[in-house]
Amino acid sequence: MRENQNKEHLHLVRQAVRGNPEAYGRLISEYQEYLYKMAFLYMRNQEDALDLVGSVVLKGYQNIHRLKNPEWFKTWLTRILINLAVDEKKKTLYCVDISEVQISGKNSGVSVEEKCDLEAALRKIPDKYQVPVVLKYFSGLSVKEIAYVTGNPEGTVKACLSRGRSELKKILKEDYFYAD
Repeated sequence: MRENQNKEHLHLVRQAVRGNPEAYGRLISEYQEYLYKMAFLYMRNQEDALDLVGSVVLKGYQNIHRLKNPEWFKTWLTRILINLAVDEKKKTLYCVDISEVQISGKNSGVSVEEKCDLEAALRKIPDKYQVPVVLKYFSGLSVKEIAYVTGNPEGTVKACLSRGRSELKKILKEDYFYAD
């Protein structure tokens, strides 16, 4: 069954690349939740995340004809999202209200406080580590896909993931020792 879904998905991507707007719309419907979650991780508020998703959908539609490998559609869209998010972050500073933090049911064994601590720790590490960590552990992309999205060699991605995990451990450990 999974193989049939994959074939249908690739067929839709190929149709979209050839200019079929309905196929592109169906693909976007399939990925809208993923795009929103990724956008929220970067923008940290609902309104800006929704604006970013709209920009991604538009830019994707305008450039779908440039997609060379249909199997990389999700990764290609992610790359567009990250590039637009980085451009937007350069323009504006954001402040996160704790009430806006979206807690997914995915990691139900983790408390709200722990998730908030992780969010805060992620914001403290450099972007060059933050992006690969978010893509790997929140979006489930492979090292190869992250390399494509970021435009870095796989070795660099692996190093950034390792350093990012180390930075997070240090930050989370320090917060633990200084919290009272």
